[in-house]
Amino acid sequence: MTNTLTMTVNGASVTRDVPANTLLVHFLRDSLRLTGTHVGCDTTQCGACTVHLDGSAVKSCTTLAMTCEGSDVTTIEGLASGDTLHPMQEAFRANHGLQCGFCTPGFVMSAIKIVERLGSGFDDTALREELEGNICRCTGYHNIMKSIRAGAEAMTSKQKTSPDNGAE
Repeated sequence: MTNTLTMTVNGASVTRDVPANTLLVHFLRDSLRLTGTHVGCDTTQCGACTVHLDGSAVKSCTTLAMTCEGSDVTTIEGLASGDTLHPMQEAFRANHGLQCGFCTPGFVMSAIKIVERLGSGFDDTALREELEGNICRCTGYHNIMKSIRAGAEAMTSKQKTSPDNGAE
């Protein structure tokens, strides 16, 4: 049996008929062809499937798509503005915060929400604790941490100079 699901994904309204047991990660990848969200473990342990759901970072491999009816979802594909990468994406690129790249979308999506909550004033211990739900099997995390710190600086300096924050 299928149900009609409507949500906003990366700023665009989408409606599809999906089986009730469809996971969000499979809806994004299979129905919408947004393959930047990766299926790693199917148990919320690795974080490769992390997306933003109504403003929170969630593991899409254990989220039923139907529970997202009317929600706003952002995937890694929805972060860039044209050819301009999101500051966190740019930081990962510039600081080589990836090796094979499989886990990178999940780290980027998690890191953005960490910075939105904590700003750039976190130490390495706090960052490691915050990233506990994301696993990289290729690196020693050094460049991931470096990338997140650089992304945090870029995001917070951008917020300080945004017209919405009263700066000119």
